Amino acid sequence: MNTETNRERNEIDTESPDNSNTLDIGYAHHQQIEEMIDIVRYCLETLSFEFDRWGEEHVKGPGFYLVIVSGTSVEEYADPMGRNRWPIETCQNIFGNSEEFYRAASTVSGTMDGAVVASIDGALLEQMVRVKDLSSQELRARTGEGVGYEDWMGSRHMNALDTSVRDDVVATITLSEENGRVTTFINGEFTDYSRNEVGGRWRVQP
Repeated sequence: MNTETNRERNEIDTESPDNSNTLDIGYAHHQQIEEMIDIVRYCLETLSFEFDRWGEEHVKGPGFYLVIVSGTSVEEYADPMGRNRWPIETCQNIFGNSEEFYRAASTVSGTMDGAVVASIDGALLEQMVRVKDLSSQELRARTGEGVGYEDWMGSRHMNALDTSVRDDVVATITLSEENGRVTTFINGEFTDYSRNEVGGRWRVQP
């Protein structure tokens, strides 16, 4: 698997929304964060492309949910997801070795529910979590008008979109187990690629 990153694929406008605090640090602008998102997207797109049973009845593919945070704890808005854990013995940091991250993500995507948490330096939390939903009032308070859900979004995507507007959340990234769609959410906005679009110049040739 090629370890090259691709900043060009991050098409989201990461400018802070008009109602944001001008003193906030815009981590989504940072080159390191862009590279982290690219590494994760590439691994998830590879998982999506390599699974060949999309569209079969009663078959679900790999699913994945990552939350990148700038804070030191997610306890305020997340609960432990039982015994589901990220295999830190395989991969402790997104920036360590992309092959190791891919192997760990492959294992988690096929066997576990919940979100994986990463800090802005790429360090991964062992305990996987269930991120609490924001109420409609909380969403309006944070965005001014709420967020726009698309018809294709399931509960994981809607949660990831909502979570992306939290103060210490830099970005959320999902791989849909229903159709292989890979989506990045930042500040209540998103960009995504269907299974047929993933990979770009990285795409694995059959």
